Amino acid sequence: MPVEMTRARFEELVADALDLVPAEFASAMTNVVVLVEDVNPDDPSLLGLYEGIALTERDHTYSGVLPDRITIYREPLLEMCDDEDEVVDEVAVTVVHEIAHHFGIDDDKLHALGWG
Repeated sequence: MPVEMTRARFEELVADALDLVPAEFASAMTNVVVLVEDVNPDDPSLLGLYEGIALTERDHTYSGVLPDRITIYREPLLEMCDDEDEVVDEVAVTVVHEIAHHFGIDDDKLHALGWG
């Protein structure tokens, strides 16, 4: 049974997860926005998604582009958890996972590091 949680509380958890990012990494996150959506319309089981140009891929031609997007999907995260403590943990893992993509770390490396 999915955890019941208001959207406002879920957004708080995402903000709390962002606050856990070390300052040196947070300050290096440029031109990126973090959003909360209920579900990804193309893949309803998706927990999070990074869309943009990773910092490792940016070069001298990078300018005037829209911000990268990190989207955290509320419903699948709530559905996979048994209680609020588990939601807190899974939101943190998902946020870190998507931020890592912004820094150019791919899924294989994330899985090897335990941030699947």
